[in-house]
Amino acid sequence: MLTALWLAPLAVAAVLVAVPAARREVVLGAWVVLAVAEVGGAGVVWAAVPRGGGFAFEVAAPWIPAFGVGYHLGADGFSAPLVAMTAVVFLAVALSALRRPPDEDAARTRAFVLLFLALEAVGIGVFLALDLVLFFVFFDLSIVLMYFVIAGWGSGGRVRSALQFFLYTFLGSLVMLLGFLVLAVGGRTSGGITFDIPTLAARAPVTGPAGVLALVAIGVGLAIKTPVWPVHTWLPPAHTDAPAAGSAVLAAVLLKMGTYGFVRIAMPLLPGPWRSAAIVFVVLGVVSVLWGALVALAQRDLKRMIAYTSITHLGYVVLAVGAAGVVAAGPEARTLAVTGATVQMVSHGLVTAALFLLAGVLRERGGTSEIAAWSGIAGPMPRFSWTFALAAFASLGLPGLSGFVGEFSLLAGSLPAVPVAVVVAALGLAVTAALFLRALQSMLLGDRHLPAAAERAPAPRIGRFRAPSSPDLRVVETTAVGLLLACSVAVGVAPAVLTTTIAPAAAQVVSLVSR
Repeated sequence: MLTALWLAPLAVAAVLVAVPAARREVVLGAWVVLAVAEVGGAGVVWAAVPRGGGFAFEVAAPWIPAFGVGYHLGADGFSAPLVAMTAVVFLAVALSALRRPPDEDAARTRAFVLLFLALEAVGIGVFLALDLVLFFVFFDLSIVLMYFVIAGWGSGGRVRSALQFFLYTFLGSLVMLLGFLVLAVGGRTSGGITFDIPTLAARAPVTGPAGVLALVAIGVGLAIKTPVWPVHTWLPPAHTDAPAAGSAVLAAVLLKMGTYGFVRIAMPLLPGPWRSAAIVFVVLGVVSVLWGALVALAQRDLKRMIAYTSITHLGYVVLAVGAAGVVAAGPEARTLAVTGATVQMVSHGLVTAALFLLAGVLRERGGTSEIAAWSGIAGPMPRFSWTFALAAFASLGLPGLSGFVGEFSLLAGSLPAVPVAVVVAALGLAVTAALFLRALQSMLLGDRHLPAAAERAPAPRIGRFRAPSSPDLRVVETTAVGLLLACSVAVGVAPAVLTTTIAPAAAQVVSLVSR
């Protein structure tokens, strides 16, 4: 089942290569059908996760046995929700792609779809991998694929931004690989060399200088991908110049590979070094929260503003996983912190993907996502306005939406361990609320002012008739964004659907960190 889940997008991509490029509707339609099937498959996997802990649909086979490398997949309370979030985000992106420019070259449209199919495959693969080398392969392939998305379909200084993204994250992944090698070799005293994550977790952990080296190397690689201050500088230009679909996937899926790596690899496999360095991660998380929020407040471009809020939201995750290393806080609080951190990963993926798709609509209609270029749009763009408002409220943590569940849980769980850090980080909530409310007031209210290109936006065709000209969201765009926001509302209203799946896995990781 798990192999089919990550291989299916590649199989569809292989079939589409044989389809004549002129058949744009076939290519786009196949992508949507595959995306729907992936959501269904992710739901089956989620339902099969043992609620008492453990892996569902686990598969293990030798891959490179001479080096202790295996093909090992499994879905638990951490991976299943992130796989489901990935599938939903790619479905939303596929739906939004149905309105790709009709004058775009057909071969170029097919190349775009093939890249995103490959991205979905490696994104799902990362969250299912239970072997360090397999994790690294999927992790690195995502970097290469996103480079081509930004460089090939971005705007502005897209080549420079794509290169900066690639160099930062690829070099970080190489440093991370060094940490993986130290883990595999350092654990040979209690058995042969292996890169299998559950096997390494069951062995005596690597300690001493080797453990410190492994944590530094893995921590640097994951911090760059997250990204954490001060290794975040690649993120804003990458988001600003990437196409809307690329920004949505980058924020929702690729950034989570970093935070997921902390709970899947760094914490359980290096418990002693993690406990020793817990306060370092707490400080980095708090600084990232405040830095991202304050810099986002100063932005005038909507995409750059959303990019900096990602640093803030994922800073909360780093704060929580750091607090989980403070053993004196007790297992219940630490489990709540890790559970909240995982909920925050899922929530950020859903909400930020919606925000970037909406920012992409502004660029498509008016040629700009500058906040000052749009004013009083609640009248001419009602569907855009209510979806943007709902996404903004979810991002700032309004109760009843997923952002509140994640932030409340991780802050409540972190409070017994690092109360001062939690109080300081809570200031980021106020700044985030301020920047989104300012954007809402500036763009939705006041005198009507739209870019000239938006005023001339082509009207949607309904059958043989053409509706009145409007720059508002089309049906497929509303569906795409609405799907993401509906999931956010569902998590906000019934959080137990998510937390009951995550909590057993979080408790297991906390137990491993306490060794």
